[in-house]
Amino acid sequence: MLYVITGPPGAGKSSWIRAHAGPGDIVIDLDLIALALAGPGADHHAHSDALLKVAHRARTAALHQAEQLVDQADVYLIHTMPQAKARARYRRLGARIVVVDPGEDVVRQRVRDMRQPGMERVVTRWYQEHRRGGSRPVTPQSSRDW
Repeated sequence: MLYVITGPPGAGKSSWIRAHAGPGDIVIDLDLIALALAGPGADHHAHSDALLKVAHRARTAALHQAEQLVDQADVYLIHTMPQAKARARYRRLGARIVVVDPGEDVVRQRVRDMRQPGMERVVTRWYQEHRRGGSRPVTPQSSRDW
């Protein structure tokens, strides 16, 4: 089964996966890919444009390969804000879409406390898209105790 985990930055998408994925499952998380490709001491969420370009290519390759293995292992993909084309592709693949959203106030506080300032714009964009119906169905939930 392919699980596509969406939600704004700081919502708890990675925490949701840690709570649900097993040791034999495949997890495709752009932040973890970038961290694996970065030099020692790299920030977990702040990545250079060059690093992100390589990480995005690696993520795309990993997803293409993982799509062939969904009958052998569960695949968990973090995709913060999938656009219509990606959502249609995930539907064709029979993916289960999970939206992790503990609420805008909680997310904004987490981003202020734990992320770089530019992430606030991504939060705003995510909620604007969500309100237009871009990330349905919504299953608000708290990901963990913060």
